[in-house]
Amino acid sequence: MNATRYRAPPADCLAMVPLDDLVAVFHRASGITHLVTSPVPELLEAMAACWMTLDALEVEFELVGGGRASLLTTLDELVVTGLIERA
Repeated sequence: MNATRYRAPPADCLAMVPLDDLVAVFHRASGITHLVTSPVPELLEAMAACWMTLDALEVEFELVGGGRASLLTTLDELVVTGLIERA
């Protein structure tokens, strides 16, 4: 069984501008600007043009305990918004 993988667009396809606690993410391909908070910018940077599994993301962000469910929810939301893709 293959693990689900996630990938964000290459870094040059997104423009990220910090706005205090929020980050404005402009997705050049869609022309849509998203307002996000941590850990979304960090996830987008980690997955820029690179397929990563949920396990690899857990290791990358040193998640323990109940962090997996929260991470999965965030990834699902990012897929729906079009900021990342799932394979």
